[in-house]
Amino acid sequence: MATQATGADPATTQDAVTDAPSAATTQDAATGTAKGATAPRPAGTGRARTSAKGEQTRARLIAAARILLAGGEAGRFTTRNVAALSGVSHGMCHYHFADRTDLIVAVVADIRPEWITPLEEAVAGPGGYAERAERVLTLLTRPESPDLARLHAALHWLALNDERVRVALEAEYGRWRSCFVRLFRALVDERGGDTDPAPLGESFAAAVDGIAAIGSLDGTVDAARVLRTLLDSLASTVGPQRP
Repeated sequence: MATQATGADPATTQDAVTDAPSAATTQDAATGTAKGATAPRPAGTGRARTSAKGEQTRARLIAAARILLAGGEAGRFTTRNVAALSGVSHGMCHYHFADRTDLIVAVVADIRPEWITPLEEAVAGPGGYAERAERVLTLLTRPESPDLARLHAALHWLALNDERVRVALEAEYGRWRSCFVRLFRALVDERGGDTDPAPLGESFAAAVDGIAAIGSLDGTVDAARVLRTLLDSLASTVGPQRP
């Protein structure tokens, strides 16, 4: 739902003016022309500027949502608390996000460039399997930022009780796992044969997830050595079928 901000301070009132659809664009049913239409605006003004303002407000709300979730506030995560932290009216928050779940799903998408996109680029980059695998291992053994780790934990907790969050998070993890399948697909294409890369990639993805969980509790685990050993072992099964 898109509710309008009421009783807003000057800053949030400006948000409402620039983010919300204008009544001036309402069309006359008989003529198909806009009521209250004015002369065409010069290029670079009007709706483009309004859209930019709306994106800025949306970004502020998502940033505030991330702060609350990473700070362990998942249990009291509300649109009202997010709006207060971002300095946006509660009504304007609901103009951009229909409800609490919409905002959480936006956070799920917002963190994609921080953990999935680099992996996709590593797999799709130049070179053969060995070069791609090395880039992937470098990313996987790089320490995850504490905020991102807490965000993932909070999102997993929220997904237990909200089906829309679960579906959104499941889709992201599917995209993440597919990177490893594509890595082994590159190896199959390189060596030939008819090995199915899906179970190899899924197995490695499960191991990566498990190592991350263990590492959060036990810092003595040599994740780089374990993952490299496993990757090499899985890769050794790929090759042409012998007669």
